[in-house]
Amino acid sequence: MSPRVKSATVRFYIDADLLGLARILADLRSDVTFPGDPGGIIFKRQRPPCPILPGALDVDWLPETARRQWLVITRDRNIQQHTREIAAVRDHGARMVVLAGADARGKFEQLEVVMCRWRDIEKCLDEPGPFIYQASRTRLTQVNLSETH
Repeated sequence: MSPRVKSATVRFYIDADLLGLARILADLRSDVTFPGDPGGIIFKRQRPPCPILPGALDVDWLPETARRQWLVITRDRNIQQHTREIAAVRDHGARMVVLAGADARGKFEQLEVVMCRWRDIEKCLDEPGPFIYQASRTRLTQVNLSETH
């Protein structure tokens, strides 16, 4: 690393189900990574390669992202019905934003949701886990993590 390039601090992990979006964001921001990310230099900040490999199972990558205090951005139109994933977020203290519904079908729509909600998503960095927020173009809504859900 040259003296003019500084180390980047990764803060966002984009899940494998959003790789197209992940590559766009990682090309724009040094604090975004994704499974298989080789790392790179963005605006004189060196992002390290992502330690999570493509094909990693949720049970493997979710605890790792929680340990590193990364905010996970993923896609799941039925997150409220996926009790095992909710339990894993709760058990590991993870922090997650889920793009949901028709707003998250394609890469462009996913980018639109993220850009419309970016300031709200960034505010999530200051919030301790565990939590899941569901994001659409118009709002960010907290998902109930209680076991009786």
